[in-house]
Amino acid sequence: MLKPYHTTLFPEAGCDEAGRGCLAGPVVAAAVILPHRIKIPGLDDSKKLTELQREKLVPIIKQKALNWAIGVCSPQEIDQINILNASFLAMHRALAQLPSNIAHIIVDGNRFTKYETIPHSCIIRGDGIYLSIAAASVLAKTYRDELMQGLHSDFPHYAWDKNKGYPTKVHRKGISEFGSCVHHRMTFTLLERQLSIDI
Repeated sequence: MLKPYHTTLFPEAGCDEAGRGCLAGPVVAAAVILPHRIKIPGLDDSKKLTELQREKLVPIIKQKALNWAIGVCSPQEIDQINILNASFLAMHRALAQLPSNIAHIIVDGNRFTKYETIPHSCIIRGDGIYLSIAAASVLAKTYRDELMQGLHSDFPHYAWDKNKGYPTKVHRKGISEFGSCVHHRMTFTLLERQLSIDI
C-alpha cells in the first residue's frame, strides 16, 4: 500500500518521468502535490498498471491534487544534453509551473539535479512506495503515451501506437525500412548492431 512521504516540510512535490528508454519522442516528467492523508484507491507505480487503469486514475489525480504540472524535453534536447540531464530538465520544467512555496521535492530514482534552493530526496523505486511520486508517474506516462499516439498518425510505419517509441522489433524494422525521422533520438542506437563473421 502506498503512503505519503513522512516529512514536516509541506507542500511537497513528487516527481517522476516517462520515456527515458525510448528511441523516439520526448522525455516527459510530472510533478504532483497531494494533500495530507489522501487516499487514491488503485494508485501505484504506472508500470504496474494497465493502460485502462492509468487512464481512469488521471482525472482522479488531477481532481484531488493540490497542484500538478507536466514538463517536456524534446528529442533534440535529449541529443544535446543526454537523456539523464534531459530527464532532470523536464522535471525542473514541471516544478517551475507549481507554486513557488514548495518546501520539499521527492524524486523517483537515485539522482537528481538540485532545483533552485529547494531540498530534495531521491528514493529508489519511489513510484511504488510514495503516493505523490506514483501520481507523477501516472500523469507522465499517460501524457507521453497520448502524445506518441498522436504522432503515430503521421508516422504509422514505426507503430508508435503500440510501442510508444520503445525499441521493439517492429519499431526497429520501421527504422530499417524507412529510416529515422525528426522525432528519433539520434544519439541512441536506433538499429541493433549485428556481428558478422567472414568465412
